[in-house]
Amino acid sequence: MATSLKKKMFRVRDFFSNPANIILTVTVLVMGFFTLYPLILLLIDTVTVNISDLLYPELMGMKVGSFTSFHWKRMLLSDMSSTYFWIPLKNAVIMSTLASVIAIVYGGTVAFLITRTDIKAKKFVSSVFIFPYIMPSWTIATFWKNFFQNPEIGNYQSGMLYYLTKIKVPESFVYGLVPCAIVLGLHYAPFAYILIGGILRNMDANLEEAATILKATRARIIKKITLPIVLPALLSTFLLVFSSSMSAYAVPQFLGGTKGFSVLTTTLRQFINSGWYGQGYIMAIFMIIFGLAILGINQYVTSSRRSFTTVTGKSGQISFIKLGIWSNILAVIIVILCLFFSFMPLISFALESCTVVPGDFSKLTLKFWIDPGYPQNNGIHGLFFEPQVWASFKNSLILSVSCAFFAGTFGILIGYAVAKRRGSRLAKLADNLAFLPYLMPSLALGAAFLAIGMKMGLSKTMTLLILVGSIKYLPFASRSGINAMLQLSGEIEEAAVIVNVSWWKRMLRIIFPIQKSTFISGYLLPFTSCMRELSLFTLLSSGSIYLMTTLLEYWQVWCDQSANALNLLIVVTVLAVNLLINKLTGASIDKGVGG
Repeated sequence: MATSLKKKMFRVRDFFSNPANIILTVTVLVMGFFTLYPLILLLIDTVTVNISDLLYPELMGMKVGSFTSFHWKRMLLSDMSSTYFWIPLKNAVIMSTLASVIAIVYGGTVAFLITRTDIKAKKFVSSVFIFPYIMPSWTIATFWKNFFQNPEIGNYQSGMLYYLTKIKVPESFVYGLVPCAIVLGLHYAPFAYILIGGILRNMDANLEEAATILKATRARIIKKITLPIVLPALLSTFLLVFSSSMSAYAVPQFLGGTKGFSVLTTTLRQFINSGWYGQGYIMAIFMIIFGLAILGINQYVTSSRRSFTTVTGKSGQISFIKLGIWSNILAVIIVILCLFFSFMPLISFALESCTVVPGDFSKLTLKFWIDPGYPQNNGIHGLFFEPQVWASFKNSLILSVSCAFFAGTFGILIGYAVAKRRGSRLAKLADNLAFLPYLMPSLALGAAFLAIGMKMGLSKTMTLLILVGSIKYLPFASRSGINAMLQLSGEIEEAAVIVNVSWWKRMLRIIFPIQKSTFISGYLLPFTSCMRELSLFTLLSSGSIYLMTTLLEYWQVWCDQSANALNLLIVVTVLAVNLLINKLTGASIDKGVGG
């Protein structure tokens, strides 16, 4: 008996002597609580009575907290099911699928042209292509409306296209399914560009060189070698875009809500605002189920690959496809698209912030920027003199930097541990738990953490905002860390182990310097996301802490020009930070594609 106990203790000691095992164990415990506990709260609310449910005749007289199947029956089987669940579910699936296809086709095509052809203007395209992702999705939706609006639809204001050309686009191109899918596809196309481009750029060139020596055609090389290698990135992109689009709130609300186009998130917000949490959380559960199903497919396909190692001593010489005259033609087309979707929104916001009458560019003013008094602007100073702007700017920076630090640091550690113990059950569990918050709708996650915060005494505090932001965007950093470690050949660290270099020194002096750019990109992604996040923080900060995005949501109701000015400030701030980090360290969120 004593011998058996000693053996178990030795096994436990040996297990925890490996830093990767310690990291994975802590990840499973911490993320298990902060991801599964909110899910449990959601499930409980769907089968219990809360105080607002007592208004229903069917639930009158029941005790708060008692079991009921009323929410599920009303949401899935009642007369209201079609309007409030099945139609929004269908719209969400179609919108998310179209957005995924647009993102993969657009972003993947540009990534292939940049990494595998002799197309011109590579450096410019590589730098500018990520702008639509850095900008909040709802700012692209704002630009879409600003550009294509005409007096016959919507709020009867003139858009830039109509003002310049008098062209009237159909209403279905400004509001509804099509613009929502296009805007989300454009916003998430950098996902495809970064993931697919990174794989293509780091792929061992010997594979294609061998096929070329064997007289294989370029089409056959792409079909038999390039596409199979890129398949995991394609599936990861589909997973990210589909899950993100399914949980998107601002774009369908802005471009679809006024015209009756509803999806699960917009309906969920209506139910939560009305206090019908049980029925709203049913929609959240279905969105999570869709995300988990796609995650399962992605894990099944990628688990069949034995290795992602690409940083080795093998040949890195790439033979670019010669495009001939198409090199210039395609370069012009891509540059025009990049300029339109990257810089035209900024120009649009700048012009709209200076209009006396929204949509009328014949008379411009700077009073919404520099007037220190209260112009006829619903009590708002000029942007540079408005105290709320600088208070919310400070709060947003504190929140974003804190979330980036915690998510980025833990993401690197998780990436290291998952890569070192790849294939083990513990690594798979830690990886899935770290990625699970990304699949949870921001509105539902925010509401669940609000309940957690009330129980912990952290309701509507900066601490709670940092906690939920770090957990929500940990998947960005962990994926960046995993990709960096899987590209790093194991022999590099093994050489340091042989000469008894400690784990901390290996991480700080060997691993981090080699993959510095990719790791720092893991810090930038959470920072960028937090600076432009609205849905996740709107419930958690309401009435207590103003952020730039929540202030913008409030201003859009009162003053279009000030809202456009604040919109521009948010985008310029994120771009400036990304540019500064790029100049100082060489890292950026497009790192890995190059050009």
